[in-house]
Amino acid sequence: MSADTASSDTLNAVGSSDALLGMAALGKTAAALAFVIALILVCTVLLKRFNKRQAKHGAHLEVISSTAVGTRERVVIVELDGTWLVLGVGNGRVNKLHERPAPAQTPHSAPPPASGFSARFAQALRQSGHASRPADPGSPRSTTHTSL
Repeated sequence: MSADTASSDTLNAVGSSDALLGMAALGKTAAALAFVIALILVCTVLLKRFNKRQAKHGAHLEVISSTAVGTRERVVIVELDGTWLVLGVGNGRVNKLHERPAPAQTPHSAPPPASGFSARFAQALRQSGHASRPADPGSPRSTTHTSL
């Protein structure tokens, strides 16, 4: 019986050393993963700082308006040195559609009045007392309950 206990002690020692080797490998893998994630975060911060410096170089360019005309196509109005450019943007291409002098004062259009579901939802929030900000000027102000 002493030979059996000696062999079982040897097996237990071998099994525990395999477990320790497995834990060491897992620890090394976790450390490598943490290093890669930290490296990605550091690169992200550096790129954000670098891009802010580049944005100052294009400060004389301002997007006035933009609207989608298709799934990948847009019409964009850009002001560049006192000139408005109407550009067609899509499929990796930019085409100048029209050019005109910029008006003396850039029009700042108000957002369209809310309608449909968003107006009814805002009204329901106001009626229930959960609204944290004042209502839009274009939204309906009736006091009757509208079902959603």
